[in-house]
Amino acid sequence: MPTQFEVRGRDGLGRSGLFSANDTTYQTPLPLDMEEIYPELAALHHANVPLSADPEFAREYLVQPGGEAVIVHPALGGGESGQCAVVANWHTALANPRNMVGHLAALREKVPPDAAWYAPAAALPSNACFLVYLGFDLFDFTAVDLMTARGLFCAPEGEFPFAEIEEGSCSCAGCAKGNLGLHNRLALRAECATVRRFIAGGQLRELMEQRCRMDPNQVTTLRLLDQEYHITEEAAPAARAVRLRANSAESMYRPEVKRFAERVIGRYVPPRNDVAVLLPCAVRKPYSSSQSHQRYIAAIAGRAHEVIITSPLGVVPREVEAVYPAGHYDVPVTGYWDHEECAFLSDILTRYLQAHPYGRVIAHLEGGALKVAELAAAVCGIELECTCTGHPTSPASLRALDEALAGERKMRTTPVAGVLSWQFGEKVETKGMQVKGKPRRQAVFKGKTLLYNIDPGTGLYKPTFEGWEYLNNYRVQIDDFVPHGDVLAPGVTGADPSIRPGDEVLVAGPSALATGRAMMSAGEMVRSRRGIAVKVRKVKCTERQTDSTRAI
Repeated sequence: MPTQFEVRGRDGLGRSGLFSANDTTYQTPLPLDMEEIYPELAALHHANVPLSADPEFAREYLVQPGGEAVIVHPALGGGESGQCAVVANWHTALANPRNMVGHLAALREKVPPDAAWYAPAAALPSNACFLVYLGFDLFDFTAVDLMTARGLFCAPEGEFPFAEIEEGSCSCAGCAKGNLGLHNRLALRAECATVRRFIAGGQLRELMEQRCRMDPNQVTTLRLLDQEYHITEEAAPAARAVRLRANSAESMYRPEVKRFAERVIGRYVPPRNDVAVLLPCAVRKPYSSSQSHQRYIAAIAGRAHEVIITSPLGVVPREVEAVYPAGHYDVPVTGYWDHEECAFLSDILTRYLQAHPYGRVIAHLEGGALKVAELAAAVCGIELECTCTGHPTSPASLRALDEALAGERKMRTTPVAGVLSWQFGEKVETKGMQVKGKPRRQAVFKGKTLLYNIDPGTGLYKPTFEGWEYLNNYRVQIDDFVPHGDVLAPGVTGADPSIRPGDEVLVAGPSALATGRAMMSAGEMVRSRRGIAVKVRKVKCTERQTDSTRAI
């Protein structure tokens, strides 16, 4: 029976799925006795082509096993959809983070996105999360067996001499029997199970930031990979069902954080540009639900555009405060922002003020947030007006803010234009559109026409067919068929390059339109030959079919 692999869950580059072999289906990521599944690998000799080899050398000396498993190489690529892509010698790359990131970038361009990635002789409990974070799905027991031969006890924290392990440190079946080899294998299985759980919960990044602390090379690779924004951002979901926990310095460079800032700077359209008030953030999200921000809103009274300064997102305009991740993050609160944090945030604010010039900028800030504003103002050549006298919510500070806005005109605004520009990258004429409904059951209407439901969990807009008429982007093209359920990748003929997992999309084909949520990035749904591309919500037949709309 041929092997099969199907991705079922994604969290960044990491994936969970089903791998079928020998009439058995396994949940990935996990370690297996791969030579029993692919006997041709056991008989393979003289295939040790270095990852750094040039294309000519790799073409001449790379030996293929001749079965379903295909050895892939950064210089050549290789493999087909659904196959097992064997990245030979990946264990040699673990000691050189910069080269590793380069090899990973090359492989992701050349290996089909729906192939299972297998890293031979590489996985240990201490690096399994790291390997999965890079995109690997399958492992073997070679590395842990080698540690057993060396008398080393494997754990997520590292490898330790077995003689130094205290009795009771582990209660697995291997330790109960005094069998180090069994313990090491079980430890690898257990770590893969933990990783699967964090992928399902949308918190693989949080686990990775925790696990990498014991290995400098893993920390280095994480930081270098974050610099390869085009790789990490494409795989990062538009929203998660859980809060983004920014608990380390690396959290500032997460692709979701950078994406939010880039959209605020490059996509978002402010409702007014005469006066901006820079405000501190709040523990409670969205900020406007906090007592402090209710006081700010009352003092400003619609006379200025409200912009929140926060870590790690940098700049959060009031209109998008409920959109993921602005309304869905937690960060350690100490009241102190270090030099790196201030420099990072001031760069975002600088670019925001340069992209969206204001006539006046009032800083109702203190501490690190005020320092960020001062740094940005100095770069932009802006005269910053400061209104804080002590704490921002003190009566004196609020009175000073009110006095600073005296004489400014009041303007009624809604968040609709801001959210649409941020989410879909378009400036939409929103005259007549209104947000209606009770909290967590809100929607955007124009007259009596429902245009956008607002997802209470993410703050993102979910367009109806009428809502899509105001938008031109985020389209997925399909073949000539009417979806009866979700749209699978083989039916996709094209997709807007901006589409990321979790984005709202309009599916368009000769015979039907459909609204739904993308389950893959644009590149993946176009290149894949299996898997769900779009989770369909409603279908509308076009002129070739009976004109009707039905919910899925």
